[in-house]
Amino acid sequence: MAELPKKIGFIGLGLMGLPMATNLVKKASDDAQLYVYDVVQDSIDKVVKEGDGKVHACGSSKEVADKSDIILSMVPEGSHVRSVYLTPDTGVLASDIQSKILIDMSTIDTGTSLTVRDACAEKHPKARFYDAPVSGGVIGADKGSLTFMMGCAENDANVDLLRKLLGLMGGNLFACGGASLGLTAKLCNNYCSSLIAIATSEAMNIGMASGMDPRVLANIFHTSTAQSAICDDWNPVPGLCPEAPASRGYKGGFKVQLMAKDVGLAVDSAERVGVKLALGKAGLEVYREACGDERCRDLDSRVVYRLLGGKEDWREEFPEEVAMRRDETRRLLKRAKEEGL
Repeated sequence: MAELPKKIGFIGLGLMGLPMATNLVKKASDDAQLYVYDVVQDSIDKVVKEGDGKVHACGSSKEVADKSDIILSMVPEGSHVRSVYLTPDTGVLASDIQSKILIDMSTIDTGTSLTVRDACAEKHPKARFYDAPVSGGVIGADKGSLTFMMGCAENDANVDLLRKLLGLMGGNLFACGGASLGLTAKLCNNYCSSLIAIATSEAMNIGMASGMDPRVLANIFHTSTAQSAICDDWNPVPGLCPEAPASRGYKGGFKVQLMAKDVGLAVDSAERVGVKLALGKAGLEVYREACGDERCRDLDSRVVYRLLGGKEDWREEFPEEVAMRRDETRRLLKRAKEEGL
C-alpha cells in the first residue's frame, strides 16, 4: 500500500470541506501536517484551532501548493475550481508543483474539470490531476462515511494512494474509469437522488392527505420497493428521521441551490450525449422554483417537500398513540421481508 505524504494541502473549508479536513487531521498519522486555505478566514481559524498544532493557515491556493506534497480541493462551483487552480500568481498551477498529485473533490461540470486537467498537464507534465467528487452530504462528511467517485481506472499508478488518502474521509471508494468519469458518476447520482426526493415528498403527501400516518408509510417504504436512502436517512417529512435536515427546519445538508446546479449539469450532460430524459427538466424546474422561494432558499434540498405543500405539523393530525406502534410495525415488516412473506 502506498505511503501517504506527510504534508497535505486542503483548499475549501465550507459545509463539506470543514468536516472533511477535520477528519483528515484526526485520522492521518501523528507526524502529518495539514496546510489549509479558504476565502472565509473564520473557517481557517476554526480548523487551525482544532488541529492541535498539525494544521497551518495559508494565504492563497498557491501557498498551499508550495507547502504540500498532495493537494485536495472542495469548493462549490466550476468557477471556484478555475479560480483555485488557474488564477495567475495565486492559483495552484502558479506553484512549482513538479510531480505532485492534485485531487478536486468538488461537484462541477466535466468541461471545467477537463480544462483544469489539461492546463495542469501542459504546465506541469509530471503532475497528476484527478476528479473525485463525493456523496453523503454534511452528515457523511461529519461521520467520515462519504462515497468517493474517483476519475481514474483501477490500474492507475496512483489508485492505491488515492484510496488510502480519501479513505480517511469516506468509506466507499470507486474508480470510475478515467478522467471526469467521477464527475459523471456524481451527476448521475444527484440526478437520481433529486428525483427520488420529489417522488418521496409527493408520495408522502398522497398518503397523509388520504389519512395515513406518515410514520407507518415510511416504515412500509423501508421494507418495500420504495425503499431508498432518501426515505430512510434524509426523509423530506420533518420528524421522521431525527438527524435529517428536515427535522431541523431544513437547516444544514445540501443546499437547494446546489442541487439545482447539479440537476442542471446532469440535464446538460444528457443532452450532450444524446440521452432522452422523461423527468429531468420537470424536476429541474421544481428545484429552480425552490431556489426562488424565500421559504426554501439556502435550505437543504429536501425542502422541496415544503414547496410541494407538504404538511410539516402533521403530528397534530396523527397523535402519539399511533406512533407507539411504529417500532412494532417496522419489526414485523422486517421479519416478513427476511422470511420472504
